Amino acid sequence: MTDLLLGTTNAGKQREFRRLLAGLPGRIVTPQEIGLDLDVPEPHHSYEENATEKAVAWCRASGLLTVADDSGIEAEALAWGPGVRSARFGDPSQGHAQRMLEALGDADERAARMVCVLAVAIPGDPGPAVETFTGVMEGAIARERRGEGGFGYDPIFLLPQGITTAELPEGEKDRISHRGRAAAAAMPRLRELLASPEPG
Repeated sequence: MTDLLLGTTNAGKQREFRRLLAGLPGRIVTPQEIGLDLDVPEPHHSYEENATEKAVAWCRASGLLTVADDSGIEAEALAWGPGVRSARFGDPSQGHAQRMLEALGDADERAARMVCVLAVAIPGDPGPAVETFTGVMEGAIARERRGEGGFGYDPIFLLPQGITTAELPEGEKDRISHRGRAAAAAMPRLRELLASPEPG
């Protein structure tokens, strides 16, 4: 195998995964670069099921080794939600981070975590095999937006050292983030798969 497909059309995730997976043998490609356009539903109640659904769909469509993730934010004050519904939390025109700030209001309980499950879909017969890797980042919800980096919930995700993930340099965020930790866990397996000869 020589190519690895990023099973997402989200530009923020694509940029982040290119950094996180840098150094792998082979070439990292996006759906846009190989002319693919899919709308993969995320109907499930777990990150693992949603990530697997996406990875398998992109893998089947491309025939390539594929990675896809499902990620979310979980706030204790919201009964550890919105979780897998994070990407559909609130009105998109309002912004998910702003909706989270409004949902928590002046609540004192602001503990939160970011969770990522990364699914690796390996082409095969009769269908792709899937392996999953998980990363978690603990923190809290800030009381206001801070920082210009990152995307999504980064401006309101407060780390124990008192800054948001949007205030971190990219390299530092990649090292400690939920997505960074999931990618780091997957790297040895991806390196092995990309270094192996093509099946058949």
